[in-house]
Amino acid sequence: MVDRSIRLVPARAHDVDACPGALRLHAAADGPLARVRLPGGLLTGARLAVLGELAAAFGDGWLELTSRANVQLRALTKADPAVLAARLSAAGLLPSETHETVRNIVSPPWADATLRALTEELDTSLCATPALAALPGRFLFAIGDVALATDVAAVPVATEFAILFAGHDLGLRVPADRVVPALIAAAGAFLTERAAGTPGAPAWRLHELTDGPSRVAERTAAALGHPLAPTPIPPAAPGMPPAALAAPGMPPATLAAPGMPPATLAAPGMPPACPPTIPAGGDRPTVGVVRQDDGLVAVSALVPLGRLGGEALRLLATAPRLVVTPWRGVVVPDLTPEAARRWARALSEAGLPIDDTSRWVGVTACAGRPGCAKSLADVRADADGTSAYADGLPVHWIGCARGCGSPSGPHVRVEATPTGYAVTRQPDGETFTGDPASAVAAARRN
Repeated sequence: MVDRSIRLVPARAHDVDACPGALRLHAAADGPLARVRLPGGLLTGARLAVLGELAAAFGDGWLELTSRANVQLRALTKADPAVLAARLSAAGLLPSETHETVRNIVSPPWADATLRALTEELDTSLCATPALAALPGRFLFAIGDVALATDVAAVPVATEFAILFAGHDLGLRVPADRVVPALIAAAGAFLTERAAGTPGAPAWRLHELTDGPSRVAERTAAALGHPLAPTPIPPAAPGMPPAALAAPGMPPATLAAPGMPPATLAAPGMPPACPPTIPAGGDRPTVGVVRQDDGLVAVSALVPLGRLGGEALRLLATAPRLVVTPWRGVVVPDLTPEAARRWARALSEAGLPIDDTSRWVGVTACAGRPGCAKSLADVRADADGTSAYADGLPVHWIGCARGCGSPSGPHVRVEATPTGYAVTRQPDGETFTGDPASAVAAARRN
């Protein structure tokens, strides 16, 4: 039985974990905000339809995709707490009242059946472990290799999985059937070390603990009975994005370098797409039609500025299965080549670009005005008015110095200030001057 009470949480205090959820809403400037966790970004069209109906009934009618592949409903000024909770629960989007804010699990959008199954197993095990309800809402698990700063991750290496601690490979290897127990043990070890930490504000992420990765790795290995034997992860780990699909009459695609996304194939009538060039550590998305490991294909589309609604939402709600991506896009997987061509055309016509030369490739933004009281500008409108295609670093527009939703790797930061926008390249901090459009273009090219 889900407790259908919904609480508003105030602005975050440094020592209080107030990450919003589906039951604990955030009091944003445009009204209550609900964050619905989607472990691995996995979703069905039917569940997406429910989210769209709730956004229309209680909020602003839009779904907001996040950089952790979750979904937010904004401006819930007309929300009926009991109905919202009941509808989410009935749709399978709220499997646990106690653990709903800690179901933070990411996996590659192109995850194969093994990684998908492990993601679902981890979610079930996490919710079934009472002590892990105490995890901070920022603590992040990963199954597979992802371009995000994770706390504990399981990455395929040959026939085993490497367990990483805040991105550090400290030599813990487990077989597939021990991945979930290892991640659960690591989360428990983090809570133990967190409790034993120095007085003051508690650590929200593993890297915030002094020597956290080593301490948690040693405790995890002891709990599992596995020794730590540091070895590097091979560069071509299983689970990497597949090669692109070549349609009949098209030249065969070239296999991407290890760790790089696949080349993409345009649907008939669409301009041909080229294999994207991704900066090392960047967050540039892969879009288009791509081959899966099982012989089927998928279509990956961008959702401009992460705002999904209208015809695009109604179209996606007809898909049997969907994957929300960390670059605020969506993948329709498990398609035949002919079905993929139909989906590619339909998504493009609905306003969701599948062309990797779209002006929206690599462009993201925080909520900005009017949704955020701290924002100094309507960053989404300004991004829309100035963005142009650039083959380079991703760019993230933010309304204040907090930098909500910023990419974890190198990127261009466009920050609203009282006197205009400051454009810098991260992490080196190099500044670019001029009007925002030209400054951003120059920063992305360098």
